[in-house]
Amino acid sequence: MMRNILSVIPALVFCASAFAEKPNIIFIMADDLGWADIGPYGNDFIDTPHLDQLAADGMKFTDFYAAGAVCSPTRCAVQSGQNQARIGITAHIPGHWRPFERVQTPLTTMALPLDTVTVAESLKTAGYSTGYIGKWHLGTGVEFQPANQGYDWSAVVGGPFLPGKFRVQHGNTELKPRPDQFRTDFEAELAETFVGEQSETPFFLMVSPYAVHIPLASRSDLVAKYEEKAKKAGRDLPHPVYAAMTEELDSLVGRVVAAVEKAGKTENTLIAFSSDNGGLYRRYDYQPHADDNVTSNAPLRGEKGQLYEGGIRVPLIVKYPPLVKAGTESSALSISYDFYPTFAELGGAALPDNQTIDGVSLVPTLTDSEIEPERSAIHFHYPHYHHHRPAAAIREGDWKLIQYLDNTGEAELYFLPDDIGESNDLSKEKAGRVADLKKKLRNWQHEVIARMPIPNPMFDESRAPEWWSLRNGEILDSKSRIRFPPTENDL
Repeated sequence: MMRNILSVIPALVFCASAFAEKPNIIFIMADDLGWADIGPYGNDFIDTPHLDQLAADGMKFTDFYAAGAVCSPTRCAVQSGQNQARIGITAHIPGHWRPFERVQTPLTTMALPLDTVTVAESLKTAGYSTGYIGKWHLGTGVEFQPANQGYDWSAVVGGPFLPGKFRVQHGNTELKPRPDQFRTDFEAELAETFVGEQSETPFFLMVSPYAVHIPLASRSDLVAKYEEKAKKAGRDLPHPVYAAMTEELDSLVGRVVAAVEKAGKTENTLIAFSSDNGGLYRRYDYQPHADDNVTSNAPLRGEKGQLYEGGIRVPLIVKYPPLVKAGTESSALSISYDFYPTFAELGGAALPDNQTIDGVSLVPTLTDSEIEPERSAIHFHYPHYHHHRPAAAIREGDWKLIQYLDNTGEAELYFLPDDIGESNDLSKEKAGRVADLKKKLRNWQHEVIARMPIPNPMFDESRAPEWWSLRNGEILDSKSRIRFPPTENDL
């Protein structure tokens, strides 16, 4: 049974003294890494020794959620401390377009507004130096990059392969990868550089590797290793290249931890590791690819781009020796926009006066894993066609409602403690609870002024599967696309 915060005042007194000296904060956020893809969450196929050790040294969260089912919404939530529906970044930028579907879906905001006070900007007011490395995906224009959003030191990588385009702000130093250097290796090298350069002031570093996002590409020796393991185990998933990428990601984590140790900062550095959304099961793209089937999120249902647990429940591991007891586990209901108030509290930074912060500080939970954050529910808003139908969701306690937004009125209800795989829809049996959660979800959507789909006067069932580009307005090859809801052949 999770305890209320009021029952642990003595623990909070200890907590306050534990971070009297402002900690360094490092947040590593993987791209498309599933909840079940690493050792601490039960994966026995992919070798993740550094993440295993991070969990052994810190706290593992079992019920932590990405704020969005795809990358940009979650990244928006992390930077702003808000549910992304308030800002309108509800799809990956620029999103998808299906002009002949049942409903017209809203366009997403194309960049994080510059008047949003980011977590980095808040920490800078408390004396922190700030750095950002890796994928940003919150606006393509130069003016919307991390350098203009509170980050003193930034290296934003623009594409999935190396060599690639890098926007680097690091004094007068030009940082470039070697021609044969894998992206994850270069991102780790940049993180080591940043940590090694810090001296007197506390620092906040966000490392956002592109891994394990498609297209799949990894070192040949690691790929061969997992091809052999898959052959011996007689298994099809995860894809061997994906498994190799996950081990590369684990190595990045190990190098960051080692850099902190080398700098003599282990005892005063918080390291958090998470993902921006759930794992990708199948690639639905414009051309057939050898890496169509990527990974499985079992025992969770669904994948990236869906509001089932497989699309939004993700790992969270936090290590901070003065505060977090080693080897602990918490089932606290928590979400990506909780990072902002958590980091601000630890760093002694004030929250912005004129910006709603939807997150709740996890500092009490980090002090005592039994403490439940003071919140009534968490909400999700994904009004887009992607890997499923437009939908919104609410989790209140152990109950979760998914409400479809494609003008059908359909909803699904799950009791997660007994059904983590969401296989038993209780909406017909629990009509009263469905009505209650629908009302609460609707009220929340009104509060945040969530953008909603509208009936499509151009609806054409025969053309509904067509995908068009929002970048150039041209139709894309739809042969490998799916209808919604997906059929067994699609999945």
